[in-house]
Amino acid sequence: MATLARLQARSLTVGNEYYFRNSVVDPFRNKENDAAVKIQSWFRGCQVRAYIRHLHRIVTIIQKWWRGFLGRKQYQLTVQVAYYTMMMNLYNAMAVRIQRRWRGYRVRKYLFNYYYLKEYLRVVSETNDAIRKALEEFAEMKEREEKKANLEREEKKRDYQARKMHYLLSTKQIPGIYNSPFRKEPDPWELQLQKAKPLTHQRPKVKQKYSTSLTDWLACTSARSFPRSEILPPINRKKCQGPFRDITEVLEQRYKPLEPTLRVAEPIDELKLAREDLRRKEWLRNVNDNMFLPFSSYHKNKKYIPSMHLSSKYSPISHKEQFRSENPKKWICDKDFQTVLPSFELFSKYGKLYSKAGQIV
Repeated sequence: MATLARLQARSLTVGNEYYFRNSVVDPFRNKENDAAVKIQSWFRGCQVRAYIRHLHRIVTIIQKWWRGFLGRKQYQLTVQVAYYTMMMNLYNAMAVRIQRRWRGYRVRKYLFNYYYLKEYLRVVSETNDAIRKALEEFAEMKEREEKKANLEREEKKRDYQARKMHYLLSTKQIPGIYNSPFRKEPDPWELQLQKAKPLTHQRPKVKQKYSTSLTDWLACTSARSFPRSEILPPINRKKCQGPFRDITEVLEQRYKPLEPTLRVAEPIDELKLAREDLRRKEWLRNVNDNMFLPFSSYHKNKKYIPSMHLSSKYSPISHKEQFRSENPKKWICDKDFQTVLPSFELFSKYGKLYSKAGQIV
């Protein structure tokens, strides 16, 4: 009890001392807490910075390896392109060298071959000499032909002149003007007149009488239907200067044949001919030539001749016969066909029974 009383007496002082001690300890506690927080923040900062540095190093290594891979790949592509470019340049240089050698060989052998050109010039000179000689011979031949033609023309002219002057020929009674008795020899014209025949005048042509018949006029055989030019125009005729039409077109328009009218061109019995033609076409379309007379009795006693498809052995069934009727005469074999299913009674009685109304059941 005494201890309790003592404690109760000292409770106020204990409370004050507890408050004082707590008030004194709080700053130190806060200071220590701040120090611990600072230490922790610094340490954690060091840890985070170290981790970040570690991540940076790892990322740098990854980037270095990746960039190295890309660089090596790009370098390989560059090396391949450079290799192919170098090879193509080499191939092109080799191709150029081969082409240069081949073209030089071709030019030296075919284009600028000395011996070939020499032989070619020799052949050309020989050909020119042969052609020149042939041309000279042709010119001489043409000159001879021209001289011969001139001589023939002069001979014909002298012959024609002698035929015109044949009346100047000397006779037994009277000498001619070219056979003078005072000359030692007769004139050459005298001999020419003796060889020539006297010139006879051509008789005038009798004009043909024109035909005036209508048939000749329509057939364009008459001279009055349209004029006919017996002499054709020359082929090498020079074309007239100016806006003129061609002479063939003008002659074709001038001498075109006669175009008769429909009344003159068609014959008089055209209607009769047309009727005969129509009757002939209708006769070709007819199947039977006998005329059909419904109210006459001359054909009743005539025997009926069936057509080909009705007189055949396998003729079609008539509409009057039953579609299930049996006709042994038309069978192909002696034995009838065996039916798989029995026949219907209604169909077998069709057309055999009569109703009260008189209709077929």
